[in-house]
Amino acid sequence: MQMQEKAKPLSWLKQLVVLALTASVIVSPLWAAAQKGLSETLDPQSVAQSHKARQVDEIVAVVNKDVITRNELEQRLLNARHQLEQRKVALPDLEALQKQVLDRMIIERIQLQLAQENAIRIDDQQLDRAILRIAEQNNVSVQTMRDKLEADGIPFVRFREDIRREIILSRLQEREVGSRVQVSDAEIDAFLAERGGGVQASVKEMNLAQILLRLPENASPEQIETTRKRADALMAELKQGADFAKLAAANSNAQEALQGGELGWRAEERLPQLFLDAVKNLKPGEVAAPVKSANGFHILKLLGQREVNPLLEKLAGPPIRQTHARHILVRVSELVSQSEAQRRLRDLKQRLDNKAADFAELARLYSADGSAAKGGDLGWIYPGDTVPEFERAMDALQPGQISEPIETPFGWHLIQVLERRSQQASAERVRVMAREAVRERKADAAYQDWLRQIRDEAFVEIRLGEHQ
Repeated sequence: MQMQEKAKPLSWLKQLVVLALTASVIVSPLWAAAQKGLSETLDPQSVAQSHKARQVDEIVAVVNKDVITRNELEQRLLNARHQLEQRKVALPDLEALQKQVLDRMIIERIQLQLAQENAIRIDDQQLDRAILRIAEQNNVSVQTMRDKLEADGIPFVRFREDIRREIILSRLQEREVGSRVQVSDAEIDAFLAERGGGVQASVKEMNLAQILLRLPENASPEQIETTRKRADALMAELKQGADFAKLAAANSNAQEALQGGELGWRAEERLPQLFLDAVKNLKPGEVAAPVKSANGFHILKLLGQREVNPLLEKLAGPPIRQTHARHILVRVSELVSQSEAQRRLRDLKQRLDNKAADFAELARLYSADGSAAKGGDLGWIYPGDTVPEFERAMDALQPGQISEPIETPFGWHLIQVLERRSQQASAERVRVMAREAVRERKADAAYQDWLRQIRDEAFVEIRLGEHQ
């Protein structure tokens, strides 16, 4: 079961969210500055009632059975302009910025629809806990955080709904994208061979920016050639001194477009090999020629590079407490509600407490996790391997003890701690770390491929410009 998540920090508001939601392997680059709250519902009747109330609010896009209105778009445009200005990115023309913002709203709306179809919901109690964690990890009270947000012009009610939406998106992305990323033993062997067995005094980190010109799935030769020419034209503008961030904000189909295309600092292990090959001979500030991937054409700029040594610290530091644990996972879906998932696990726990069943056998029969075939056994778990909710519950248990039903982004769990030990990272652990590094390298491509797929499969009618 892959339960670790890394997210990249952006603005002050986004950093608050990232600190609370570090929970999945998938890099989730959909953080938006404070925006209009979670879409009410995707039921057609409710949508009709909502928009009747707005009366004169013009529809700018239809997304399956939902709509995006001009008022929603205008609010997001204001936020996008503010975000670009904070980053000191030159603003593209209004038409280009509208197109970019609307495209991101469409992608987000499709994901929220998928989340609803998969019964991924965050109730107020869960949301309160998440907001409390955000405040605690920023060493402030919830009230202090609320005062700060409202002083910055962000209503706390809107902030709460932003957090709710981002948790929902994060859980959906983990569910849908995590299973797409597979890492073979041969890939791990190659990764470690490149690094002399895995222990290095330092590793390189890079800060890249990209412009992605996305290709549709099964693109025709004509579509590929047209997109190639667009990439070449943008490259020509860059050679003549055009601002990379402005061009990214106006043209890139990647989710970080409205951050000027900046990906943020990442270890080389977290970057696709295609990107590393493209920028390996660049100096900071230089731009590589367009390169093609399965998702489209990428124009990459090296913003900076540095050396750090986290791998050595992890492998050569003091002994680490490790926990050998197993679990039973019940996922929430359209067929299994939150309360039903809890009820099932409470019933199983009662059987276990009464010695009427064996944990491993129940895991094989009822667990929805990949570890079910091994009786729910997760092996030796290091601090940080699992999502915070799972780790806190696991750490509170004594060997042999079974938890109450615990909720995480993956669903509801029963956890049993089998044993604990303290020792330095083993060769097996080195391979686990290498697997995660290779997985992260492949995650962005899988995420972009998923976004392209759901966008291509959705019914989208853009009406922007009809009444301008």
